[in-house]
Amino acid sequence: MWNRYQTAGSVDEALRLLAERGRIIAGGTDLLVELRRTARTERALIDVSRIDGLDRIRLDGDDMVHLGPLVTHNQAAASRLLNERAAPLALACRQVGTPQIRNRGTIAGNLVTASPANDTIAALRALDARLAVSSVRGARLIPLSDFHVGVRRTVLQPEEMVTDIVFPALRPNQRGTFVRLGLRRANTIALVNAGVVLTFDGNVVSDARIALGSVAPTIVRAAMAERAMTGKALAKELIDEAAGLCAQAAAPISDVRGGLEYRREAVRFLVRRALESLHNGGARESARQPMLWGKTDGHFPSWSGADLRHNASDPIECTVNGKRAVVRGASGKRLLDMLREDLGLTGTKEGCGEGECGACTVWMDGIGVLACLVPAPRAHGTSIVTIEGMARGEALHPLQQAFIDEGAVQCGYCSPGFVMAGASLLDEIPHPTGEQIRAGLSGNLCRCTGYYKIMRAVERAAVRGGRQ
Repeated sequence: MWNRYQTAGSVDEALRLLAERGRIIAGGTDLLVELRRTARTERALIDVSRIDGLDRIRLDGDDMVHLGPLVTHNQAAASRLLNERAAPLALACRQVGTPQIRNRGTIAGNLVTASPANDTIAALRALDARLAVSSVRGARLIPLSDFHVGVRRTVLQPEEMVTDIVFPALRPNQRGTFVRLGLRRANTIALVNAGVVLTFDGNVVSDARIALGSVAPTIVRAAMAERAMTGKALAKELIDEAAGLCAQAAAPISDVRGGLEYRREAVRFLVRRALESLHNGGARESARQPMLWGKTDGHFPSWSGADLRHNASDPIECTVNGKRAVVRGASGKRLLDMLREDLGLTGTKEGCGEGECGACTVWMDGIGVLACLVPAPRAHGTSIVTIEGMARGEALHPLQQAFIDEGAVQCGYCSPGFVMAGASLLDEIPHPTGEQIRAGLSGNLCRCTGYYKIMRAVERAAVRGGRQ
């Protein structure tokens, strides 16, 4: 899928490598799927995921929020700053993919992928975001409204890299939210989504921003609805009118996921729900959401060495299940393939190969990730734990034992992924609620058990003390 894999130690080095022709990879949750589907080979991948400081979320002296290009969806979802001052984005990030995908996928990557269904784009459009992009020739600041020019098309030049996402923090007289509709609760592409920010002067709406996703080739603003709301008190009649105008602004297509008229009606319904929520005070704080980052803080260690290039014969050195591993000939593979083919650790399964099923869940530096969406060279210098590393000698991990006691295994193919996800959940939240268990396991699919016994196994391990 790539000829050379290069790990940059700094932004300057990444930009220099980009100028020599290459492609940026951070989380890789979209890129690796794209490369496998199209059977295309990239000349070089430039890994920026370990550059120090690019995963920070901060508020500057001008009340502007800055997101580094390595901020992941889970980091954003957990951020107190974003939950308090940028609720639409925090809400959107909670609903992207699965916990494992959110641990690797970045907001910047979501913007660059440029699908009109990508949730963070609608949220950031409502927040009036801008992107700072850089190359060896200099830097420029692009309003997000000008960044996307079509389905999966942006104004980003091949030698440019997103280096900052910036937007004004919501003020006390502003309320914002994000809503979406998918075919299931988790790991689904939005049929429709919407980011909404309202500014109030007392009870009167002085400004409205409503961004609609998955209803046109790019995210669209519902200008007629915004104008209709301005200067009026937010009441039921105005909410109904604005929702109807938003439905008129949508120009969706009919596809296998839903028809045009259904999507338009979904816009009406979702916008009405969003506006009613804001009328009632906005989003309420929900229970802690599982991140599957175990005992860590959700940030991968930065790269402390020099810039590193992996050619076909270069070794990948890492720690796997507590033992040092040196693997040659795997620099063009996924982590999943290296574990199975080169290290013989076949407990990590390939189900979908696209991040849909969770069967390949492993821990990288203590954080739950999908091995099918991680390039093998990204494991260089890291600590990897697979299902084979869960037991301690003859003693099974408490969750493994609970799976046996509860009969939570039938064909067993998905079980390693469920155990890895469940154990990470219990390390993070020792006594999870039923809803937290469902959320923590939402990235794992099973064809046999119906999930009830799997959930009971996690509950049983929690009662016993499911941490090691």
